[in-house]
Amino acid sequence: MAAAGAHRPGPLKQQNKAHKGGKHSGSSHRRAGGRVPVKAQPRRRLRDLSRVDRRHQALQLRRQRKEAVLAEKRSLGSRDGPPHLVAVVLLHSRAAAHGTLGLLQSQDSAVVRADAGGAGAFALLCPRLKQRWRFVTAQAGEEAQLLVGLWLHSPGSPSNGGVLCAGDLHTVLDLAKVADSLLFILDPVDGWDSMGEHCLSCLFAQGLPSYALAVPGGTELPPKKRIDARKKLCKAIEKRFPEAKLFPLNTEQESSLLLRHLSTQKQRHLAFRDRRAHLLAYTAEFVPGQESDLVGTLKVSGFVRGQTLDVNSLVHIVGHGDFQISQVDAPPDPLSLNPRVVKGQKRSQDMEIQDDSVNGADEMEEDVKVLMKADPSRQESLQSEVVPDPMEGEQTWPTEEELQEAEGKRVVKVPKGTSKYQAAWIVDDGEEGSEKDDDDEDDDIDDLMEEAVSQEGESSEEEPGEEESETMTVSECLRDDQYDEKMEEDEQMLERYKQERMDEMFPDEVDTPRDVPARVRFQKYRGLKSFRTSPWDPKENLPRDYARIFQFQDFSRTRKHLFRQIEKEETEGASVGWYVTLHVCNVPVSVMESFKEGKPLVLFSLLPHEQKMSVLNFLVRRHPSNTEPVRAKEELIFHCGFRRFRASPLFSQHTSADKHKLERFLRPDAALVVTVYAPITFPPASVLLFKQRSNGMHDLIATGSLLSVDPDRIVIKRLVLSGHPFKIFTKTAVVRYMFFNRDDVMWFKPVELRTKWGRRGHIKEPLGTHGHMKCHFDGQLKSQDTVLLNLYKRVFPKWTYDPHVPEPVPWVRSESALPEQEVEME
Repeated sequence: MAAAGAHRPGPLKQQNKAHKGGKHSGSSHRRAGGRVPVKAQPRRRLRDLSRVDRRHQALQLRRQRKEAVLAEKRSLGSRDGPPHLVAVVLLHSRAAAHGTLGLLQSQDSAVVRADAGGAGAFALLCPRLKQRWRFVTAQAGEEAQLLVGLWLHSPGSPSNGGVLCAGDLHTVLDLAKVADSLLFILDPVDGWDSMGEHCLSCLFAQGLPSYALAVPGGTELPPKKRIDARKKLCKAIEKRFPEAKLFPLNTEQESSLLLRHLSTQKQRHLAFRDRRAHLLAYTAEFVPGQESDLVGTLKVSGFVRGQTLDVNSLVHIVGHGDFQISQVDAPPDPLSLNPRVVKGQKRSQDMEIQDDSVNGADEMEEDVKVLMKADPSRQESLQSEVVPDPMEGEQTWPTEEELQEAEGKRVVKVPKGTSKYQAAWIVDDGEEGSEKDDDDEDDDIDDLMEEAVSQEGESSEEEPGEEESETMTVSECLRDDQYDEKMEEDEQMLERYKQERMDEMFPDEVDTPRDVPARVRFQKYRGLKSFRTSPWDPKENLPRDYARIFQFQDFSRTRKHLFRQIEKEETEGASVGWYVTLHVCNVPVSVMESFKEGKPLVLFSLLPHEQKMSVLNFLVRRHPSNTEPVRAKEELIFHCGFRRFRASPLFSQHTSADKHKLERFLRPDAALVVTVYAPITFPPASVLLFKQRSNGMHDLIATGSLLSVDPDRIVIKRLVLSGHPFKIFTKTAVVRYMFFNRDDVMWFKPVELRTKWGRRGHIKEPLGTHGHMKCHFDGQLKSQDTVLLNLYKRVFPKWTYDPHVPEPVPWVRSESALPEQEVEME
């Protein structure tokens, strides 16, 4: 029979000593010298809490997070927060814009105000809902001005007509940087076209804020086709927009549902804008300077978003550069939900269209209050580069005797019969060759590769006989001179395809020059025992451009410190939601001209050090839509966070080692690191790489993110010299065609050899005077094997940073295609 209860030991149970694990534990205590190791204190607080207390604590944390999200929703578009900024993007040429925004304006007790901040924008105020919106279209120019005029004076009926131009890409990306929500207008049948697909790819790579999908029109289709088209459209958007909802937009009730969804949906945060104050210009005024009319003060008015705006910090005008602020004013809010009643102004009960130009300027002049002025002692400097001192590295100045002695020792090759006076004016070829920088050597190597490829191409073109021939007939509508204009581009593109193919088949291999000794041609290269483990000093042989840049002792620590200050400390300045006027100093008049053309004017405040130049590394992956070869050091257009600039980057492998191999082309199957000189930007920040065509259009070639700001990242260029085994013995072989004289063999004797089939060896001795050499390997070679010698050199990017990016050609959606060609084979 089992016992009623199990025996439990009492408090007087004997406790034995623990077993001593080591033989020399006494000696270890003596070595410690009485020091006691620090014991990690266990977290007794969580363990001491009861189950009810832990449940209450989790409930409180969950409630705090929920209240933070609700407070963010309530502040956006309310009286105390900035208006809800909605950017309207048309994704199809047949997307209806006229009727769409006309329906949004037809809300009960809604006040529509024309926006003075550019074409295609208007504000919608709903005092009953205590909400205010500002709608901005991603279109620029006269077409957008015409559209907004139609929207403001339309009765609100849907329109079947669409807009055939979807604006330029810069306008769409700039608005997406600051917009709270994006309103995509789709076609009821096709959804989006090719240009819409390109726009979506760029927006997803840059960072997509909250969005909504609206489908106006489709009422003219039969009911059965309408249902099938909607099913097809829902299936198409599942890949791009999972869990997204389509909002039909044909009645006032549907438009009110869309507005409610825009105001209540969860906001998606973009990290690069949440940590910086930013605003979209509502109005702007240019005051010319005293010295020149081309440069002056730009007064930009708008609502502060993101963070508190400090008057002493710098601002970046997207697409134009960095500037200082002299003053911040507080004019009256033009989009107030409870506007001040002005005498003599009639108000409508149902819907009223007000123009700020009627009374806005007079009120702003009367009621403008100066919030703060910049303090010169605390204001950030615009210095972006270090001015290097060329005498900084000099330790002693040579005496006159040493100078004369150095001049007397200069040896110059001159023709026979030349006098000393004539010889003093002759420049030695060796001096010119020694001044060639790394970039010139790289160009020479590339020329050698191109010559080799072109020779192969010419030989391959001469091989086909007369038997293979074909005739091509092209329709008469295409003129011959117009058709042949692109032949030069086609030939250049064919040459690039050949070079990319050769680099894939024979990576980094070059031919040894016969006219120049290899020890002279490759004098700046070195051999490494192991590319992974061999040391390389990051401060060795730096270029002069490195004297112009800034470098952090610990970049990640500085970044964490700045972000911690933003989260915890309260900065003095214009708070989020305030309507302010910024006095931006020394702004060119071209900024105001672009704003008058209808392009958005976007301002971002800079964090400390973000105006200074350094070396930026981006981790990118090639976009699937781009198939053309992209070579290193080609000029590309960068969209990094809130910046736009042009530069010629280097491509390198993304590894965890301390050295990274240079890539000559942008690989389609791997992520690469792009290195350029650019202003400092604190990650996270997205990056888009574009390449400009000859016709002005921008092609998206790669997307990614900012990896680091590190000038010490070592990018190594590898050259591979190849030779062929002439005579093969047990563990030795005679190799030829790698060098062509005896001195070169002796010069490269310390460098280790390898073969394509995995053998390793070294040069034993030269044979003869024509470059043959005896080599020893760790095994017998195969007759089809190839002997390789690796040489390495550190490379640096070119200083080609240009903050001025040309505007891309506007998107043209044409449904007509070129006539088909008839090809007849004989």
